[in-house]
Amino acid sequence: MKYMLIMRSNDEAVKTYENMDFEEVINAMGAFNEAMIKAGVLLAGEGLSDAKEGFVVDFASEKPIITDGPYGETHELFNGFWIIGVSSKEEAAEWAQRAPLTPGNKLEVRRVTDETDFADYADNEYIQKEAGWRAEAEKA
Repeated sequence: MKYMLIMRSNDEAVKTYENMDFEEVINAMGAFNEAMIKAGVLLAGEGLSDAKEGFVVDFASEKPIITDGPYGETHELFNGFWIIGVSSKEEAAEWAQRAPLTPGNKLEVRRVTDETDFADYADNEYIQKEAGWRAEAEKA
């Protein structure tokens, strides 16, 4: 099973990181990533740039509206993610609890869907195409 660990931070976490030695943060994250790599569970993971560099596309009106960052409050800003391949929800929780995060951070953990979630639609053109696209990507 694949799970996505979504890192969310608030103002408290941002202030904490501003007062930390950045090399210490890099080392802690690096060691966590290395542990997941050695355990064979890390499939992907990335940090994200500052929200000031991003934008939001809001679909609340007929024509989507783009709002440049920074956008909104930092009460739950999405800062990065890991995708892990584990045997259970419990194992995903164990890895999430080991993340080197500070107060003000949260990890939202969500299972990544797979073809079994769409078994009732197996004959759908795009479900079949996606299976082909995934097979192509694995070859690359």
